Amino acid sequence: MLKPLEEKAKAIINNSYSPYSQFRVAAVVEDSSGRLHTGVNVENASYGLTLCAERNAIFKAVAEGAREIKRVLIYTPTEKPVAPCGACRQVIREFSDQARIVAICDSDARLDTNLATLLPDSFGPDNLD
Repeated sequence: MLKPLEEKAKAIINNSYSPYSQFRVAAVVEDSSGRLHTGVNVENASYGLTLCAERNAIFKAVAEGAREIKRVLIYTPTEKPVAPCGACRQVIREFSDQARIVAICDSDARLDTNLATLLPDSFGPDNLD
């Protein structure tokens, strides 16, 4: 079931704009209706304006009408899988407190978990009710 997401992420990894860190990341977000949305990291000379692949894919999904995230797949061409940063975890939380998070790399190692494990006791939209 993850194969299409893995293939999409690997197909776009070279679109990463990472001239400063040379650390390429691709992400694929599956929304609640099964649509796939892609993103890559985009760096900026003003480092604080850099955008992670995960947030890029989520914002694209939202722009295309998604409001609930089912799964996030992250690919890095490294030996070890890389989990999403704290900012990305919080953005994922905005659209799901149960999202499955899968990180793959160029080895057989992988991270397969859920957002509740990566961001326990999180703050989200339901806290504002």
